[in-house]
Amino acid sequence: MATTTPTGNNPLAMFPPPRYISASILCAFGGFLLGIDTSIIGPTTIMKSFVSDFGTLSSAVHGLIVSMILLSAAVSSFFAGKLADSLGRVPAIALGAAVLCLGVALEAGAVHIGMFAAGRLIEGFGYGAFFATQTVYICEISPPTVRGPLTSLPQFLICVGLVVGYFTCYGTASLPGSLSWRLPFIVLAVLSALYVVLTLSLLPASPRWLIENGRQNEADKIWDMLEIKHEDRLVVEQEIRLEQVNEIVETTAAHSAPSSATFKDMFTPETRERTMLAVFMMGFLQLCGIDAVLYQYAPLLFQQAGLASEEASFLASGVSGIAIVVSSVPALLLADRWGRRTSVLIGGISLSVTMALMAALYAANTVHAGEGTARFIVIACIYVYCITVAATWGVTIKVYAPEIQPQQTRAQATSLAYGVNWLANWFVVFVSPIMLERSSSAAYFLFAACTAIATVVCFVFMVETRGAALDEVEERFKLASECRRLLVSKMLSSALRRRQTG
Repeated sequence: MATTTPTGNNPLAMFPPPRYISASILCAFGGFLLGIDTSIIGPTTIMKSFVSDFGTLSSAVHGLIVSMILLSAAVSSFFAGKLADSLGRVPAIALGAAVLCLGVALEAGAVHIGMFAAGRLIEGFGYGAFFATQTVYICEISPPTVRGPLTSLPQFLICVGLVVGYFTCYGTASLPGSLSWRLPFIVLAVLSALYVVLTLSLLPASPRWLIENGRQNEADKIWDMLEIKHEDRLVVEQEIRLEQVNEIVETTAAHSAPSSATFKDMFTPETRERTMLAVFMMGFLQLCGIDAVLYQYAPLLFQQAGLASEEASFLASGVSGIAIVVSSVPALLLADRWGRRTSVLIGGISLSVTMALMAALYAANTVHAGEGTARFIVIACIYVYCITVAATWGVTIKVYAPEIQPQQTRAQATSLAYGVNWLANWFVVFVSPIMLERSSSAAYFLFAACTAIATVVCFVFMVETRGAALDEVEERFKLASECRRLLVSKMLSSALRRRQTG
């Protein structure tokens, strides 16, 4: 099987060259599945047929049902890195997708709310097991010159999945009986099963993972299979050799044999700043509110802003999804031309201002259904917010988090960052319906504050990595850290002198 031992037959031969792009697109299809799930859970749980089958859910229960997937995803994500390091990237992705398929099938066939909730829980374990690993896999098979755009693919396909999910619900809302809410989950289950089959059949193992495990000959065959240019291969293999030398030096100094990465390895003096920055950025990506309030509760949000009918709110949600996809295209194509740091800072300022404006309009009690211009401003802000996230934070942060990690800890550090991302998402999705029920402005003020805080932290700690090889990334972080220490020391000395002379 291509996932373990390459053969003379290239399973990617049916795709046009260069085939590392085809492999990246296929792997990133997991993002499409997440996008569909994210966009169907909100509309389906407020459909009349769903309420008829399971009764009216309180805001707390509704939030728990929607967010349950995120809690289990966080749990499995913490172990995903170890799984990917031991089994290999591709088997770990396929295993997670199979668990996802099982969970979605339970949701589609649910006969009571407990069964539906169990499906959500199982589905989350699947997402957490493979989602971070697919980003690591793409990062590891991509030449440095196109690593940014290719690593952005899962996020882009999430956006495409959002559109498909929204319009699927718009199309099924008028179907008779429970088929109206079950059909979107049936579609997702079928696509998940297809993803498992295609992943195991077509994706080769990560050459980097093979080299790390002493299987150089197999790695050479897969480099050829992926059609990586010789000069790009030399750059990647030089990165790997440098990281292996650094690992040997560190483990020799510690009087121990080299081994697979542990939790402790992510927080050594050489790695902890990058690990903590990735964890912080991935957590605050969710605390800005995009996945919860603007994706999973989008129909509810549009109804609150004045679109009264179920169909109108679903349609508005679908249009927002299209806007997200369109804005993601330039972000995807230009990921290695725009600076990572510039994208995050400009996006953060824009998001903070937009969310603060929405909060102020609701706090002033100017948003009313069917009257006034404030409701149209809120709807416009929702679109602007979604577009900005898709064009900046949504792409850049998910590229940056694995990109700044050394090879030895990349899988585990990325999984840890995604675990915190899922936890933050769970918190926001769970509390959002409760906050929206009790206060129309509180949630927006919270998200505006979180976005502003994250922007300031990124301004201080984020290092530009565009076009840099992985060893250059490490040097840039060391230089930036030393500069900050000198600056802080100088500021403290200056303050002490002023105090003494004053």
